[in-house]
Amino acid sequence: MSYRYGASYLDPGLNTLVAPTGTIVYNLYAWGVGTNGVLGLGNTTSYSSPKQVGSLTNWLKISGGLYTSFSIKTDGTLWTWGHNNFGQLGLNSRTSYSSPKQVGALTNWLQVACGFYHTLAIKSDGTLWSWGFNNHGQLGLSNVTNYSSPKQVGSLTNWLSIACGYFYNTAIKTDGTLWSWGQNNYGQLGLNNITYYSSPKQVGALTNWLQVACGSYASFAIKTDGTLWSWGYNIYGQLGLNNRTSYSSPKQIGALTTWLNVVSGYACSLSIKTNGTLWSWGANDQGQLGLGNRTYYSSPKQVGSLTTWNKISASASHIGGILSNSTLWMWGIGNGSLGLGTNTPYSSPKQVGTLTNWNTVNCSPQNTMALAY
Repeated sequence: MSYRYGASYLDPGLNTLVAPTGTIVYNLYAWGVGTNGVLGLGNTTSYSSPKQVGSLTNWLKISGGLYTSFSIKTDGTLWTWGHNNFGQLGLNSRTSYSSPKQVGALTNWLQVACGFYHTLAIKSDGTLWSWGFNNHGQLGLSNVTNYSSPKQVGSLTNWLSIACGYFYNTAIKTDGTLWSWGQNNYGQLGLNNITYYSSPKQVGALTNWLQVACGSYASFAIKTDGTLWSWGYNIYGQLGLNNRTSYSSPKQIGALTTWLNVVSGYACSLSIKTNGTLWSWGANDQGQLGLGNRTYYSSPKQVGSLTTWNKISASASHIGGILSNSTLWMWGIGNGSLGLGTNTPYSSPKQVGTLTNWNTVNCSPQNTMALAY
């Protein structure tokens, strides 16, 4: 089965984007706060509208952390730029860069995800790698040592997908099992305790987990039956459970079986259903829920009435989404991260320009990246 995303689609079996013509051509754009060179534009200037990063057209996947950016190219190489105080760029140094630098020379990188100051990646052989800040054991290496270059997490070759929170991670293996490690002060690891772990621990015994997402201290997952689950910190109602109680083990959000994908920012969460509708809940101080107000909600609320949402990305205070017609929409904080040419905040989705060639969007704490074909 393949989930179609506008002009391209994500094939779960291949775990890669495949263009209809068989040729992938993606330009990389960035905008927002340019601190530490996180935009990759060779400077530290902030921009309130999309700027192309170089002239290459072989960018394939993107991920960002706090003033840190990563991208995988179509040739399987891994590239990074931005803040590097804890070695989170993986370049065997702590030097920050304002333009893309290749991480090693390997050509088999498949996925990359960023936490607050740490990074995880999966290779095409199913191995898991980590580097950067490790104060809570979030690198999964059974220690709390920081590393400035990729280190393999164990020896297993069946890692399928990863998500990073502030100082912890969740992951799914090819057998459908769910795993977590790192900081656990609010039960965000889902292990029914608040114990920190420096190596991966299985969450329950189920084998039907399909997708995971992490906020700051809250975790989310969708099962193969289309149900949505959450656990961790819940002071803002970000778990979507119609309360503000924190939980240290997975709890189902409602009874629906139509959830397709889920993302989480600092304290807000959003999900797309199989019918293409978009739903949001949690903190809303910057209008990041897209509901036309700044009211907090502890259960999912529909964002508008559109049924054509394809992709969604969340950060602390701003959100980006792509419709099936490949248009890009943003809302939330007004610091230029919305790409609308102003610093005005918006509490409902606003289209970024008029282009219809957007493929992927990634929202980081102070900036945004996107791929366009």
